[in-house]
Amino acid sequence: MTFSHLVFFSAEDPAARISGTDLEAVREVFGALPGLDRARLYTPETASDLYNDDGHSPVFGFQLYFDGIEALEAAIGQTGALQALAVPGALPSLSGAQAAQQAMLVRSFHVPDPAALSPKACSYVVHYPGPAADTNAWLSHYIHHHPPIMRRFPGVRELEILTRIDWIDALPWRRVNHLQRNRILFDSAKALEDALHSPVRHEMRADFGDFPPYEGGNFHYPVATEEVLPRV
Repeated sequence: MTFSHLVFFSAEDPAARISGTDLEAVREVFGALPGLDRARLYTPETASDLYNDDGHSPVFGFQLYFDGIEALEAAIGQTGALQALAVPGALPSLSGAQAAQQAMLVRSFHVPDPAALSPKACSYVVHYPGPAADTNAWLSHYIHHHPPIMRRFPGVRELEILTRIDWIDALPWRRVNHLQRNRILFDSAKALEDALHSPVRHEMRADFGDFPPYEGGNFHYPVATEEVLPRV
């Protein structure tokens, strides 16, 4: 079973970016993070969607993968390694950004042509704040109907759906409790855009019309995607 801890920094300025120095500091922390399986770093990208335009992507984000909730909670606890990134001034280029965090269960789905991250890898990250009128009905429909369509996107390399869990942390970042998140990975922003303009996108929209009742809308952002592996 895989668990993720996700943090996204949002800024009003669409030109805001994390600095190279701060990115390297993040890589250093994650490379030495006990219990970490892998990390993904997310920075803004651009790709058009036939049906959605939710504004500029988060200025920075990361997703940490753990094989157990115990390792995840240790990393974000009072003495956890992520405290080094959360102290004031730790990441100066993000000083004006607002961070939100959530721990979630990861459901990964097979895609026809999986591949390791390319140098220009791009993810489409989506979140549904919720709530749903009936969470069980919502998740049952989504997980059984949407991934079989998504895996037909041309060039898709990874597909995952994340659902809520209860978790313990001691970080100062705002906690959110979104109903669900998704992530699909492509070799580049161009490959993502091609997929979002393919006939499969119309199938996705048709299934969207069959979703059980829910509130909060949905938000879609393209992000350049870098992998960080723990140092041996």
